[in-house]
Amino acid sequence: MQNGINIKELEAVIFDLDGSLVDSMWMWKKIDMEYLERYGISLPENLQQEIEGMSFVETAGYFKEHFQIPDSIEEIGETWNRMAWDKYMYEVPLKPGVMDFLHTCRSHQIKLGIASSNSSALIMNVLEAHHIRGFFDCIKSGTDVIKGKPAPDIYLHVAKELNVNPQNCLVFEDITQGILAGKSAGMKVCAVEDAYSSEQWEEKIRLADLYISSYDELTA
Repeated sequence: MQNGINIKELEAVIFDLDGSLVDSMWMWKKIDMEYLERYGISLPENLQQEIEGMSFVETAGYFKEHFQIPDSIEEIGETWNRMAWDKYMYEVPLKPGVMDFLHTCRSHQIKLGIASSNSSALIMNVLEAHHIRGFFDCIKSGTDVIKGKPAPDIYLHVAKELNVNPQNCLVFEDITQGILAGKSAGMKVCAVEDAYSSEQWEEKIRLADLYISSYDELTA
């Protein structure tokens, strides 16, 4: 790998989910729009920037308070889960080259983890849909920590459960808040190209240790 990152020296690789492992960031903007339309609310232009990096619970709390949603935080989350399930099953592909890279990590006995702001139910659903659940030794969601990204909590939580040194972990992230979370955890971070965060391209390159357009670049 580039920038002094050698896969053979890693103890663990930890993936963010949306935009990093699967191509799904476009979907959440669409769900936000459809959800708010139920209450006669137009999607604010800056909403995605406001909630970027928030955990699933934090985002539900933001919606409840900011848009005066009458449902409980739990009910909001359940609604989002239902809205997202079909899209995850039939419209969201893995990022190019992911499967080969997972096999490469396994061949080097590298532990694999998920650290996603999404809900546990949806993480499991998408991993099962793509038949990759068995690759991962630890899966943590936005419901497992109080503070979402850019706080390092979820990455440190995964490293602790994997029983690995954070300094020997490589994180894959698609947005700046996630990159900052990985770096704050003391980990190396590879930024993943994603159309949703294209305007962050220069900042992602500046913050991360490595930048890829496709996982094929790591297994070529």
